[in-house]
Amino acid sequence: MEIDVLSDAVAALTVAPALSVQLRTRAPWGLRFGGRRGFGFHVVVHGECLLLREGARPMVLRSGDVVLMPSGAVHTLADSAGSEPLELVVDRRVERVTVGGEGAETVVVSGAYRIEPGVRHPLLAGLPEVVHLPGPRHDRLGAAVALLCAEIEARDPGADAIATTLVDALLVYILRAWHDGNATGWTAAMTDQAIGHTLHRMHSAPAEPWTVDGLAAEIGLARATFLRRFTRLVGEPPLTYLTRWRMITAARLLRRDRAPLAAVARQVGYRSEFAFAKAFKREYGIAPGAYRTQRG
Repeated sequence: MEIDVLSDAVAALTVAPALSVQLRTRAPWGLRFGGRRGFGFHVVVHGECLLLREGARPMVLRSGDVVLMPSGAVHTLADSAGSEPLELVVDRRVERVTVGGEGAETVVVSGAYRIEPGVRHPLLAGLPEVVHLPGPRHDRLGAAVALLCAEIEARDPGADAIATTLVDALLVYILRAWHDGNATGWTAAMTDQAIGHTLHRMHSAPAEPWTVDGLAAEIGLARATFLRRFTRLVGEPPLTYLTRWRMITAARLLRRDRAPLAAVARQVGYRSEFAFAKAFKREYGIAPGAYRTQRG
């Protein structure tokens, strides 16, 4: 069975349960986000606000707008550029926060995902600094936001589990909506018939001893043509991507499975545990056993 590459990439992206927060604000107000081990999104449910970033023009966000900040860069949401921001720290998986004065009300739902620092994940690498989806245009995305708001408000039993699942789903909906109008980079690779097939094969069977010649022959392209096309669309050569994906897959297995390191190595295409450990440490800066102890 072939793997859904987008689903596989999203599943391997985060290293901890997602966080969600509903912000009820009244002018004047400002909240600072980012700069930690992760990235996140904001959905303006009611009212409007500004997205402020150093060195960039203020972006006006209105009701229904969605922004994803793939790099996790520091940014501020505020009623105006002159409002003094507070730094928002969310410790619980589902939270409600009320800030500000007595002016116009704005309601924002935000989600945050924790990722491995310093690891270049292909899902995020080709995205702009700010993914902005003007709303309301996306029915499923809007429905997921409405459900998330309801769970945060009601705080019924099981709300944390449901909210975490919805925040994960929101990431997929946001990426889908962005990809629909922006077929560039990794998005273009997934939708390209030949290179998309190659990505499916790599994700479906990362342990296979793939070669450039074999992959090119499988999709009926000359070796040089395949190399150029894959590198242009994905952003790196096929075997470099394969090694990176194997390490991302290995990290996911180490976090979630207690199998021996030799078994994990075999699942991602390494017969030698030593060679696997060397490749893993090169990518993550830590040996696989120590990674499991810290992250497991």
